[in-house]
Amino acid sequence: MTDRTDTPDGWVRELDARQRAMLAEMGVKVWVPAPPRAPAASAEPATSAEAAPAATATPAPAARPPAAVRPPQVQPQAPAPAPAPMPAPPAHPSPARSDIATLDWPALRKAVADCRACGLCESRRNTVFGVGHTEADWMIVGEAPGEQEDRQGEPFVGPAGQLLDAMLRACGRDRQAMDARGVFIANVLKCRPPANRNPAPEEVVQCEPFLSRQVALVRPKLIIAMGRFAVQSLLKTTEPIGRLRGRLHRYEGVPVIVTYHPAYLLRTPIDKAKAWADLCLAMEIDR
Repeated sequence: MTDRTDTPDGWVRELDARQRAMLAEMGVKVWVPAPPRAPAASAEPATSAEAAPAATATPAPAARPPAAVRPPQVQPQAPAPAPAPMPAPPAHPSPARSDIATLDWPALRKAVADCRACGLCESRRNTVFGVGHTEADWMIVGEAPGEQEDRQGEPFVGPAGQLLDAMLRACGRDRQAMDARGVFIANVLKCRPPANRNPAPEEVVQCEPFLSRQVALVRPKLIIAMGRFAVQSLLKTTEPIGRLRGRLHRYEGVPVIVTYHPAYLLRTPIDKAKAWADLCLAMEIDR
């Protein structure tokens, strides 16, 4: 028989097949302990104290904060231009057109002197209202005051005025006369345009009520329009004088004869004969 171990287990493990058979014949039951079984896995999870320490998870890298989004660059806008200052109201407001039509001579003269309806009031020295017989049969209408007229406040002075006086005397008329030989002389504009420039349309429009009222107060039998701007203002036309002269026109029912301005005749003496023909037509109509 072989040596055995000190443990029962070792004993049994040392028996060979022959010895086992002899013991069986002897009626000796051999107890073979069951091999140790591995502990069954518990169905319930181990408690935190018994559970094996979980593998330390590698912490996920912290999420980087999103990059700051820069607001879109807004180009600075240029500041809006300051509104233009409103012009100060005139110190002497001009009367309305309907009011001008009711003025008598003194009130009309004052209204012209106080007028600030256009920019000509800023550069004028004097207003040029008109001169002559306020009940004359003939009314002479020129264009605008010149430098001498602005200084003296009277229409048609200087060389052009001297030529006009000679033309009137040839027709038996006189600006100084206060009888049937007298005339009333006025301009479309009552203020001188700077540097003797041509009248602007808006300036003519502002002065028109004054001239219209002068015609209504004088009640002439005939109007002689001298120069392009006088003709265009009275007749509301853009035709040149050469096409309008030699025939009769009307302004608010009053006959109108068209002729050249004395200042033009001084520059163009050859047309003096045409101007004389126009005056002869005026005398014929006035008979």
